[in-house]
Amino acid sequence: MSNPEQIGEILVQPDELNNRVKELAAEISRDYADLDQGLLLIGVLKGALFFIADLMRAIEVPCEVDFMAVSSYGSATQSSGVVRIIKDLDAPLEGRDVLIIEDIVDSGLTLQYLIRNLRARSPKSLEVCTLLSKPIRRPEAADVKYVGFEIPDRFVIGFGLDHQERHRNLPYVAALEPKAT
Repeated sequence: MSNPEQIGEILVQPDELNNRVKELAAEISRDYADLDQGLLLIGVLKGALFFIADLMRAIEVPCEVDFMAVSSYGSATQSSGVVRIIKDLDAPLEGRDVLIIEDIVDSGLTLQYLIRNLRARSPKSLEVCTLLSKPIRRPEAADVKYVGFEIPDRFVIGFGLDHQERHRNLPYVAALEPKAT
């Protein structure tokens, strides 16, 4: 159960999330309307689970889903800078149109690693869709085609994002505030 003392300012309300996911799905559907084979969505676990589920239901072109789990945080609130693949894909990417679905692009290090890794598997196209973006944290522009919301440089929880596996179930995105001692 979430500890309310750790939940700070709500940055994105549930209705804003719902509306933006539908808008992103419409953009993606328009951009991939003429595919031969269908679109392969790659969800980055665990944080993107809620986002990819809602997004995939709203996309109007044929699509499949696969998942990867990568980690650069562990239980910390700052990225370690070391990316590890915890679960790799089941589907081959060669010749496929692929869309990486991320919960958040923070420093961009994990995303850069993921893009390099997946490009080496020869997809026909490779793009990125993220629910949240912290552009102030990245020294250079990330290669993200679809962005749900740009947010301030705060550690966030809710709608799939967690801190030590807690708070994923919140229906909104909020800042994580340290407990008062």
